[in-house]
Amino acid sequence: MPKSLFARIVALASAAIALGLLIAVGVRLWQAPRPSIAVEEKGVSGAALVGGPFTLTDQHGKRIADSDFRGRFMLVYFGYSFCPDVCPTDLAAMAAAIDRLGPEGDRVQPIFITIDPERDTVERLAEYAPLFHPRLVALTGTSAEIAEAGRAYRVYYEKAGDGPDYLMNHSGIVYLMDPDGRFLTHFPQGTSPEEMALKIRSQMSDVRSQS
Repeated sequence: MPKSLFARIVALASAAIALGLLIAVGVRLWQAPRPSIAVEEKGVSGAALVGGPFTLTDQHGKRIADSDFRGRFMLVYFGYSFCPDVCPTDLAAMAAAIDRLGPEGDRVQPIFITIDPERDTVERLAEYAPLFHPRLVALTGTSAEIAEAGRAYRVYYEKAGDGPDYLMNHSGIVYLMDPDGRFLTHFPQGTSPEEMALKIRSQMSDVRSQS
């Protein structure tokens, strides 16, 4: 058999084997169970893996636990006060969404949890929180306490740079929790106040109809 023909047959056989392996791996990945992080959204239910207990310190120096907000919806955001753009924008959207809800907005508690406890002291947060909403609860704590809360909410964050003016890389998600502290839905970065308010109102209506 000519060498060129033999080489071509080997190449074709190798390609077929590789294709078969890719298809097999793809099928296995497609069949593998995927973690569910959303519940009661658009008629789809699943086990929520977002949220959990936390005990932190608010902007008045008071120790606050997630259980203190039972009976109210929680709108939770992780960020930091030295954030130059994303955090202020998202917090402003949260505040505007709550105001758009009118009297129903009183049932929604906005919560800001810092990912930068080194700089976000109680005094710093006492100045920062009122810039967005009079009822905004801003929480700080030890690095371990913040890390535990971040893990519960599946928040990504890490320090970027050195020196006093370092930045923080982090996910920008607003979480809506029900009056029992269970995850309802989330809002990605850039969600408008109008859209956020509409979805919050819908979720509040759904919870009311189920009670």
